[in-house]
Amino acid sequence: MKTGITKGLLFIFMTLMIVSCQTRNNKTGTAVIDTEQIKKEIQAKEDEFAEVYNTGEMKTIGYYADDAITFTQNSPAIAGKPAIIEYLKANIDSLSKNNKISFQTNEVFPSNDGNQVVEIGYYRVVDSAGTLINSGNYMSLFVKRDGRYVSLRDMSASDIPLE
Repeated sequence: MKTGITKGLLFIFMTLMIVSCQTRNNKTGTAVIDTEQIKKEIQAKEDEFAEVYNTGEMKTIGYYADDAITFTQNSPAIAGKPAIIEYLKANIDSLSKNNKISFQTNEVFPSNDGNQVVEIGYYRVVDSAGTLINSGNYMSLFVKRDGRYVSLRDMSASDIPLE
């Protein structure tokens, strides 16, 4: 009789252990991240940024988070979406008048949950005749807020030598 009770309790204990371990693994299991889909989403953000920038209408840009910081070349860091937009507006004539910028997302490195993504890309600026004016590489850190990615930090480096 004691053997039957002991076996029964052991069976119940083992069953509870197996069920609790499986439940725990399902709760803490990593989500499946579709890196190619994330890359497409980030490229779409870059394409939208280029389109807005090339029109010169910086007021409609939705690329940056409100608390973003951008590290521009040859100047101090610019903090906050309003300051970044003002910087872009102030420099739009000298940087892009009759020029077109484009961005190419080369790699993305999403976090395990997909809520943060580091992007590495390449940019090009050409004049109205298609002649290369500037090009280089950039890195951006995107975070997902309200279901969409926004740039929290970015920096770029030109590959055109200084004269």
